[in-house]
Amino acid sequence: MIKSFLEYLSLEKKYSVHTVTAYKNDLISFRDFCETEYNQENLVEVHYSQIRSWIVSLVALEVSNRSINRKISSLKSFYKFLQKTHQIEENPLSKHKALKVAKKVQVPFSSKEINAVIINISSKNDFVSVRNKLIVELFYSTGIRRAELINIKQKNICFSDRTIKVLGKRNKERFVPLLQSVIKTLKEYLELKKQFSVGVAELFITIKGNKIYETLVYRVINSYFSRVSSKVKKSPHILRHSFATHLLNEGADLNSVKELLGHSSLASTQVYTHNSLSEIQKVYNQAHPRSNKKE
Repeated sequence: MIKSFLEYLSLEKKYSVHTVTAYKNDLISFRDFCETEYNQENLVEVHYSQIRSWIVSLVALEVSNRSINRKISSLKSFYKFLQKTHQIEENPLSKHKALKVAKKVQVPFSSKEINAVIINISSKNDFVSVRNKLIVELFYSTGIRRAELINIKQKNICFSDRTIKVLGKRNKERFVPLLQSVIKTLKEYLELKKQFSVGVAELFITIKGNKIYETLVYRVINSYFSRVSSKVKKSPHILRHSFATHLLNEGADLNSVKELLGHSSLASTQVYTHNSLSEIQKVYNQAHPRSNKKE
């Protein structure tokens, strides 16, 4: 049953291996709980009261509300699948309400921090340094996701149009524009890549000629930004956040940023607007005739 669901996620929904593994771990954890607490192996016969008991046990183990919500989301998707395949009539989680979580504020890198990193990497022109510089520049100038960057194919670069074709979530393709400065670094990288590449279709490779991987990309970003930033979180996603926030601060249209980010709805893009609103408020306070006057 779980196996069929995981195959559905992998083959039909085209979820990444990492995502499918996360679903698998959540479902096995719940199944083990049901076997231990209720001597019940068949997840088809589960009632909401049992799921509620699992939630209570997770809270007792001091699992965060955010993590619990993610686990329950996995369970909800599983039961939706069982409904879809006519194995159950009603989803036991249909009326479940997610636990409240504190809103996470993602603090973007400043332009100064990003420029400092690029200047730092630019001091060297070996293969790894140029590749890492291109990774930073692409994240910041296009706002692409880590998985999207890793899976860019070299053939998807169009120098005449100055674009890269990106394969986003749910296999949705989009074309992302490239700055001239990024094209310059890209050409430099491709020239250096010739001595390491052995028929790898992907744009980014390791020094051994293999496709780059998620932890390597994270280490690249974390390592360089740790030298210039005291922010707690230094990840590829923060560069994506910086891209969106800086565009909005400069007056970019929210719909345009939505398209560039590959979001399916404006609600997802609006997560990036809180910093922009603070920038607008600052401009407002500086410009409004009565802002510095006492009533």
